[in-house]
Amino acid sequence: MTVSVLPTAAAKLSEPPSIDLAARVRVAMIQTSLLEAAIPTAYVAASDVASEPPLLLIHGFDSSLLEFRRLLPLLAPRTWAVDLLGFGFSDRALYPDLSPGAIKLHLHSFWQQMIARPMVLVGASMGGAAAIDFALTYPEAVAGLVLLDAAGFAAGPAMGNLMVPPLDSWATAFLRNPRVRRSISRQAYFDKTLVTPDAELCAALHLQCPGWKEALIAFTKSGGYNFLGPKIAQIACPTLVVWGEQDKILGTKDARRFEGAIAGSQLVWIPQCGHVPHLEKPQDTAAAMLAFVDRLA
Repeated sequence: MTVSVLPTAAAKLSEPPSIDLAARVRVAMIQTSLLEAAIPTAYVAASDVASEPPLLLIHGFDSSLLEFRRLLPLLAPRTWAVDLLGFGFSDRALYPDLSPGAIKLHLHSFWQQMIARPMVLVGASMGGAAAIDFALTYPEAVAGLVLLDAAGFAAGPAMGNLMVPPLDSWATAFLRNPRVRRSISRQAYFDKTLVTPDAELCAALHLQCPGWKEALIAFTKSGGYNFLGPKIAQIACPTLVVWGEQDKILGTKDARRFEGAIAGSQLVWIPQCGHVPHLEKPQDTAAAMLAFVDRLA
C-alpha cells in the first residue's frame, strides 16, 4: 500500500479500517491570520459534502484523525475529520505558537474554507476541550456538540513543569517510548485485546512527522485547556456527552459534571468501554450520535 500524505510506515497498516482511512487523508492549504503562508492541514473529507448537517471529528492529545478509523465509516457520508494545528499530520514547522487560541483560529479557518455551514463538532478527550473552546467563540459555526470522554474540567497534561531543557527532551523521549505508549493504550481500553499492532501503529504514526517533539513541548508549555472549566456552563448549543463506563484515563465523574453544567445536554453511557468509545464501541457510539443528529434536523 502506498500513502503519499502519511509517513512511509503507513504501508505497514494491516487492519481494513486503518488502511481505508489512511488512503483518504488529504492535505489542504489553509489560509489563516496566524501567518502569511498557508498551513498544510491533514483532513478527511465527507464523501457527500452536501449532506446536512456535516460532522467534523477532532482527535485527542498527541493523536491524529486515524483514531476515528472505526467511527467515521459508520457516520458517512456526512463526516469530516481534521488534524489540529501542531498535531497529527498537519504542519508543525510553520507556526511555533501552539496555544489553544492558535489551534482554535486555525480550526475556524479550516471550517470557513472547507465546510462553511453550521456543523456538529465532535471532540474526543482533549479534542472535546478544543471543541468546547471553539463552540464558545464561534457559536454560529456549531449546530451541535458531541463530547466523547472529553477533557475540559480535567487539568491538562501534567508534564508542563518539565518542559524546560533538558527535561523537555527527556519527557518527550519518555512519551515516544513504544512500551510507554503501549501502556497508555492499554489503560485507555477496557478490552485490552484491541491494543493490536495495527492500533499501536495508528497511535504512533504521527511521531514520525517533523517537529513532533517541538510541537508537543510548545503546546504543553502553553498550559493547554486548563482555563476552560468555568466557561463550560456558557455552552448554548445542543450537546451530547458520550462516556465509557470504565474510563480509567479521566474517570467518570466529569461525565455527570458536563451533564449538570450544560443546559439541556444528554448523557449516554457506553458499557464495558474505556476512554475511547469511538474505537472500542464504535457501533454504540455512532448510534448515539446519529440519534442526536437526527433530532437536530
